[in-house]
Amino acid sequence: MTDTPQRTRPLRVLAAMSGGVDSAVAAARAAEAGHDVTGVHLALSANPQSFRTGARGCCTIEDSRDARRAADVIGIPFYVWDLADRFREDVVEDFVAEYEAGRTPNPCLRCNEKIKFAALLDKALALGFDAVCTGHYAKIVTLPDGSRELHRASDLAKDQSYVLGVLDAKQLAHAMFPLGDTVTTKEEIRAEAERRGLAVAKKPDSHDICFIADGDTQGFLARRLGRAEGDIVDESGTKLGTHEGAYGFTIGQRKGLRIGTPAPDGKPRYVLDISPVTNTVTVGPASSLDVGALTAIRPRWCGTAPTGPGTYTAQLRAHGGETEVRAELVDGELRVTFAEPVRGVAPGQAIVLYDGTRVVGSATIAATTRTTADVA
Repeated sequence: MTDTPQRTRPLRVLAAMSGGVDSAVAAARAAEAGHDVTGVHLALSANPQSFRTGARGCCTIEDSRDARRAADVIGIPFYVWDLADRFREDVVEDFVAEYEAGRTPNPCLRCNEKIKFAALLDKALALGFDAVCTGHYAKIVTLPDGSRELHRASDLAKDQSYVLGVLDAKQLAHAMFPLGDTVTTKEEIRAEAERRGLAVAKKPDSHDICFIADGDTQGFLARRLGRAEGDIVDESGTKLGTHEGAYGFTIGQRKGLRIGTPAPDGKPRYVLDISPVTNTVTVGPASSLDVGALTAIRPRWCGTAPTGPGTYTAQLRAHGGETEVRAELVDGELRVTFAEPVRGVAPGQAIVLYDGTRVVGSATIAATTRTTADVA
């Protein structure tokens, strides 16, 4: 039984409207279902002109106006809420600090956790709203006892449950994802928007990191952290070249190493380790990226925390596949063993556990154990 509260009684719903087509259609569906919907656009940039370049980024004045026009067409009240300071502190500064520490963060998860389902939801509940509605592709299932589970979207090709794996039971109780049951192409969502008279029907989707509009993450970090030359070494510690900032690399990276000297075996080299203490980047063969286990911290459960070891599938990146794991919570840390080695696992990334299509929870990767000699 899916989203039962939507079908049993009208709710006071706050629809987060980014100015894009997905959130506009989600708000329209919530209103069409009979709910009392109010639209809100989150102003997340202190300089709202700077967060979109073509199809990149979001949070511009243009986006705010597009959201307002969509709300007018739907026939719902609309407001703009300024959360720029909170976004800067909880998402942007966290992103910079994580890279500075040699980790690879996912700002979308942090935004969902800290902004859309913490700051926004807290304010919505204080104002008497029952739920926050977004345009995410994920599904909520309500059980007979009234508890709720987060599941993958019906259309797995558009599933966004990974970036929602940080939501806890309280947040799920007040979440609404009207697009989660949609088994359609994005073109059909756009066609629905056009039928509804929404001008955002043909607006391009935003991509990558919203606060880095030009897509140049390394340039953004260099401006924030400054250039700091260090060594690029192989697994034996032999210097192969230099870099201008270890923060410009991520585990598993192949391109942009600029070390010139070919490997003895002639095969490509990849980033194996990033040490912010020594400002050193270690590179090596692809086989040295194989990870057999990991430890993750700050677990967040989409419901009751599991007890004892269990077998799950895990997703390690937003657009990655699933892999079978054995996981157990030990002294507040998640200990995970992979059935088969995986590659490109970096501290700072999120691991999200699934039981079938149900999201069990997520945690932040703190350390990995490689199947070969570990350099981490």
